[in-house]
Amino acid sequence: MFTRLRPLLFKFEPETAHHLTLRLIRLAGSFYPSNRLLRRVFYVPEKPLDVFGLHFINPIGLAAGYDKDGSSFGALSVLGFGYIEIGTVTPLPQPGNQKPRVFRLVEDQALINRMGFPGLGADYVEKKLKQRKPKNLIVGVNIGKNKDTPLDEAASDYTKLVRRFSPLADYLAINVSSPNTTGLRRLQGRTMLEGLLNEVSNERKKISPGQKRNVPILVKLAPDLTDEELDDALDVILGSGMDGVIVTNTTLSREGLHSIYRAEAGGLSGKPLRERSMDILRFVVRRLNDRLPVISVGGIMDPNDARERLDVGASLVQVYTGLVYAGPGFIKQLISRL
Repeated sequence: MFTRLRPLLFKFEPETAHHLTLRLIRLAGSFYPSNRLLRRVFYVPEKPLDVFGLHFINPIGLAAGYDKDGSSFGALSVLGFGYIEIGTVTPLPQPGNQKPRVFRLVEDQALINRMGFPGLGADYVEKKLKQRKPKNLIVGVNIGKNKDTPLDEAASDYTKLVRRFSPLADYLAINVSSPNTTGLRRLQGRTMLEGLLNEVSNERKKISPGQKRNVPILVKLAPDLTDEELDDALDVILGSGMDGVIVTNTTLSREGLHSIYRAEAGGLSGKPLRERSMDILRFVVRRLNDRLPVISVGGIMDPNDARERLDVGASLVQVYTGLVYAGPGFIKQLISRL
């Protein structure tokens, strides 16, 4: 059915189509009869596993960026996700970058976005997370700094969010790898990353005595790092006591693209990222040598891609652009091959 609807949906500007899709999912998910019907249509068998001390009903997750403000994770769960990562959440609301800021590269099965962390801020997301969560759904919160926060004060934004969401999220993801906030990727360098993650770790230690558990914290890295830069980042992640790594975010590379939008600024996702994301995954899995779990994201466009990531050593995978192009049955397709 989606193959027939997609041409109509793709007539809308990408960001408009995205918001329309989320509204429709929320509407369908808010009524018991339609919610139950969707759960039957998109039913997937459980493929349970334990990672970061959390129990996942399956290893397929929704990457950050799709449900930025946590307004739809309950409705999105009907599609069969084992977990959903909301965000990126910033301490204060912000509009993000100027529109248009999302582009479909249909010929390349890709997207370019330069969103810049638009969102309603931590207060709004906190309210959403305090509402009832679907049974067995793991919800992570991806956190980042506000655009106007100087890099040398970035740790303050991250620690505020760790303090805010540790009691509410199943895990947290530190986003230092988006290409769409000026200077943010500099936080992946050894010195700045070490300072940031040590402050995050110290903040978590202050919180944990009053909490039932120590919330897992993961770090999301870019695909454009060199091997040396990856080595440095992984050393810091291990040394600061973080619980896992997410690879990769979107890329600045434009190699091999055919679309008229290929020169647009922003992060590229989808099929062109597949090979680089796999290379990074192999490097990180080999380097970590089972010391930390790894989530693989980037260029997962079909069941073979998901299966390959898990075979290489990822504990979990996440999708985004593949869902945009394949439609709501994508998760069912992926699970069928696991």
